[in-house]
Amino acid sequence: MSFPTQILPAHHKHCDDLFVAAEESVQRGDWVAAASAFERFHGQMTAHFEAEEGILFPAFEDAAGMSDGPTQMMRYEHEQMRSLLSQLAAACEARDGEAYTGVAETLLMLMQQHNMKEENILYPMCDQALGAEAERLGAKLDAMLEKGHA
Repeated sequence: MSFPTQILPAHHKHCDDLFVAAEESVQRGDWVAAASAFERFHGQMTAHFEAEEGILFPAFEDAAGMSDGPTQMMRYEHEQMRSLLSQLAAACEARDGEAYTGVAETLLMLMQQHNMKEENILYPMCDQALGAEAERLGAKLDAMLEKGHA
């Protein structure tokens, strides 16, 4: 069985691990490793946002009959994180460890708060609202995220 409440929190953890690897490389001043690690992290975050915004959120909104609820806030937070990811990319490109670390701290706080809301509130709401459809959507999410693992 693959439900959003099972797949997406595991992917949050995967993204967290990639975030840490990039940050550790920056702290060591290993910019080649940092660029590679950041690219993997950025790609996985993008895949995660696309999976939620392209598959999960529309299905939930249709099933629940609401488009201005929790998914609207999650999309807003995704945009905030995309902006921070762009700033991290620029800092990594410039090999500016101080700028990278400052933006990374902000992103970490936002990711932690965001993931808690999704894992404790939104994903269980999705599983409940989607009913039997949750497992099929979970499989689609899993397949989309697997493509992002490359």
